[in-house]
Amino acid sequence: MAEQSGVLTQIARPYAAALFDLAKSEKTVESVELGLDRLVALASESPDFARFLRSPVINAEEKLVAMHAVLERAKPHTMVGNFVRVVARNGRLFALPAMIAAFKDLAAGHRGEISADVTSAAPLSAAQAKSLADTLTSKIGMSVSLNQFVDPSLIGGLVVKVGSQMIDSSLKTKLQAMKIAMKEVG
Repeated sequence: MAEQSGVLTQIARPYAAALFDLAKSEKTVESVELGLDRLVALASESPDFARFLRSPVINAEEKLVAMHAVLERAKPHTMVGNFVRVVARNGRLFALPAMIAAFKDLAAGHRGEISADVTSAAPLSAAQAKSLADTLTSKIGMSVSLNQFVDPSLIGGLVVKVGSQMIDSSLKTKLQAMKIAMKEVG
């Protein structure tokens, strides 16, 4: 899994850097980021769409046609649409979430923020997200922007990753720890 993540990062970084440099030169970083957030939301809300992005069975041409239809409905910033079309044409849609995460990290750094990945069992409300961001900001001493992900298998709680630090307060992890402890006793 770590090896796969490293490969995704190697593929994602140049794409994200190119998009960021273009958005920065055009002074559209914020609107491009919002458009990318909409794509992440689509993938989070639709497991079918997320599987489509990762599927090695669907060829690049079919993915390009399908993404064109998705982009027509989503109507993201022109730069986002062009970026996604290039990614699809190059057969790299499987790495799109990693590209978006890398772009968001670059954008956060540009704004003087640090980015935190937050995974929860259910989507966080705006108030919960603000409270978490405020808490992290006070602990870290820098402004924190949240990249939110949903993983129902966590059952409850959160997994927060800021830089190399990870805080896992999910029920899934706590239950696994209890299971291991019970096996050691028995």
